[in-house]
Amino acid sequence: MKVVADTNVIVSGVLWLGAPHTILLAAEQARVKLSTSPALLRELEGVLRRPKFAARLRELQITAEDVTAEYARLAHVVNPRRVMRLVERDPADDHVLACALAARAQYLVSGDADLLRLRSYRRIAILSPAAFVRQCLTA
Repeated sequence: MKVVADTNVIVSGVLWLGAPHTILLAAEQARVKLSTSPALLRELEGVLRRPKFAARLRELQITAEDVTAEYARLAHVVNPRRVMRLVERDPADDHVLACALAARAQYLVSGDADLLRLRSYRRIAILSPAAFVRQCLTA
């Protein structure tokens, strides 16, 4: 199944255990096919460079660059043709939706309230990490 994970999911999945981590493990095991875009990879590296994550990255002995490069290898990188303005409160959310469309994803997984409020977009189900794990990864 094709999935786009929002940056918040990737950050949580790399730095801590829980549903986002389970999604990354499922991708490593080829149970899901993650997709990302150049814009989302830039956002991932930028978020991981924030001071609030520095101690955790040091503890795990990884860098923002390491995480971004590894995620770029794990996920299929797509290049959305167009990013339309859809989420007024956070234009970065538009890049997530554009990536999901370009990837022909079945699911968009996010912890972002604005995206979760949509519930779906052009037949792409938008779920929280916990809901995705419950509905798609537990059998």
